[in-house]
Amino acid sequence: MTEPGPATPCDEELSRLAGLHGVATSYSPSPDRTVAASASAVTAVLAALGVDASTPGAVRAALDTRTRELSERLLPPTVVHWTGAATDVPAALDALPSGTRLRVETERGETRDTAERLPAGVHRVGATAPDGRTGETRLIVAPDRLPTPAGRSYGLLVQLYSLLSRHSWGMGDLGDLAELAAWAGRVAGAGFVQVNPLHAAVPGAPTDPSPYRPSSRRFPDPVHLRVVNIPEYAHVEDRERVRVLLERAERLRADVLDKGALIDRDAVWELKREALELVRAVPLGPGRQAAYADFLAREGQDLEDHATWCALAEAHGSDRDRWPRGLRDPRSAETARARAELMDRVDFHSWLAWLTDAQLTAAQRAAREAGMPVGIVHDLAVGVHPGGADAWAQQEYFADGMSVGAPPDAFNARGQDWGLPPWRPDRLAESGYAPYRRLLRALFRYAGALRIDHVMGLFRLWWVPQDRPPTEGTYVRYDAEAMLALLALEASRAGAVVIGEDLGTVEPGVRETLQRHGVLGTSVLWFERDWEGDGQPLPPEGWRADCLATATTHDLPSTAARLTGDHVELRARLGLLTRPLAEERVSAAADTAEWLALLSRLGLLRGTAGDLSSAAEEAQIQAVHRFLLRTPARMIGVWLPDGVGDRRPQNLPGTWDQYPNWRLPVADAEGRPVTLEELAASPRLHALIDVLREIG
Repeated sequence: MTEPGPATPCDEELSRLAGLHGVATSYSPSPDRTVAASASAVTAVLAALGVDASTPGAVRAALDTRTRELSERLLPPTVVHWTGAATDVPAALDALPSGTRLRVETERGETRDTAERLPAGVHRVGATAPDGRTGETRLIVAPDRLPTPAGRSYGLLVQLYSLLSRHSWGMGDLGDLAELAAWAGRVAGAGFVQVNPLHAAVPGAPTDPSPYRPSSRRFPDPVHLRVVNIPEYAHVEDRERVRVLLERAERLRADVLDKGALIDRDAVWELKREALELVRAVPLGPGRQAAYADFLAREGQDLEDHATWCALAEAHGSDRDRWPRGLRDPRSAETARARAELMDRVDFHSWLAWLTDAQLTAAQRAAREAGMPVGIVHDLAVGVHPGGADAWAQQEYFADGMSVGAPPDAFNARGQDWGLPPWRPDRLAESGYAPYRRLLRALFRYAGALRIDHVMGLFRLWWVPQDRPPTEGTYVRYDAEAMLALLALEASRAGAVVIGEDLGTVEPGVRETLQRHGVLGTSVLWFERDWEGDGQPLPPEGWRADCLATATTHDLPSTAARLTGDHVELRARLGLLTRPLAEERVSAAADTAEWLALLSRLGLLRGTAGDLSSAAEEAQIQAVHRFLLRTPARMIGVWLPDGVGDRRPQNLPGTWDQYPNWRLPVADAEGRPVTLEELAASPRLHALIDVLREIG
């Protein structure tokens, strides 16, 4: 049954035009419901794609233009050929008119007159038909399956900023990550460590602490640097200044670990920036200088743009709408002049990117040297801040006046607006997906695996027109085959695993397509029920194998909070409940009881019936992880705070300033912060690790 949307639905001609541009005119929040998108939303989305549909006459003209373009087009902008295909020639090339001449320029610069048996890569193909028509396409030749983990392994999941050691300066850093990986691999037998996105943040007062709304996904944030690990740090001449900085670092660390203060990213960055300015005054040795020069050459225009944005943000603030008009265009003469005037600051931010890249690489090296088959699992956010470096430098690829979100569903009747500008699928395709390819290549340089947040975005994204509610959006489709082919290509070159976050509503066929190409899914215990049957908890043999299985995530209650019902009380205190507190308590208790009953029937839970002691809670958490080991999942993820009984979620969706999202250190059951050193010595964590060693 099709239901009307929030306003007038599309007529036949507008629907046809939308379909030709990959814009949906309806969506299905559940298998038995279809909701029509409003004509105004579809018209706004088409306008963001450069298509005028403002009047019936404009729709007809745009329809004629698009129909003619497609009929006269010799080649689509991108063609995919999987290496496991039955034929050597992609179907799109095989279907060209007889007598068409091809000119193939391979990724390595070789020239051929045939597209048969090309090596993996992204190649240019030009075609000239007998009737004189010409066309050009990017031919992506990719392995049909991504690398998969060698055997089963378990790993630790942690938000890096929350993992403080006695050596970090007020928040977890890349030195802590390397230490955690070395310990987890050598002592705990873990196969990987998964962290939050480490993308560069938008500076501000205060900075947005969410790692999922970054300034740039292309470059990491230097706030994660461990300053004392930079080789030139030891040669800073002003030792008195160094002593003062170290005292400030100790106070920041003590405020969080001993006094219960929240992690203050801005204070940490202010301290590190001062220290880094001192370190930069130390000349690089010849070898280090050569390595830096190689980095600059490798990163090229992307790095120059990113560093220029950072320098301009220092000079004019991070809100580019307040910049002088000429600086809003990265290719303007004004920007070129400003870059020259600020060259010292541009070089400073380029140098920071180099240092951060080196420490990220060192963390992955430490993980692999510790015996981890995967190593560090990095996280790719679904988008970027509309005012950040990527949105400025790559603005031709972003849709003006649009934001990514989610449509209304059973969990959120108002839908969601994430405040992230979407990439334009047409511009991506025309460029051969150049910014996407460069992004993947950069991340895979130091990742043993990559988690892709909202992996469904490779197929389609919900676009919300500016100043409209999320209910007045619609889906825009991307070339998923091209996106997946490039993902497979870059992951295979790096020998890296890919994990897709596919929680929530997923359109039919997406999970199957991802699985066919070797992208692992994400399965969270509390959501794994027999939804097509009796709704009861799904037994372990019913779980999929091609996934990362976990008990919780950064956006969900910790396992201790779930078992005790603390998560309900927290939401009640913040006014987030949609039902009376008593009903929520009963519902949550019933949900937990059903899972505990299954754990008991399977012999995983012993001697805790009716026991509310902390020992019983610890035993229940161990039982939950024994259950995960019973599933066929290739990767088992353990939320590191679960190892010490932490009650607090790192992020509570639906809150902004009511809850300290992204600012909490890992803590024990009493809320006392726990350092990395204390985690490594924790009897409770070691008892859980002993359970996980049973993985086979």
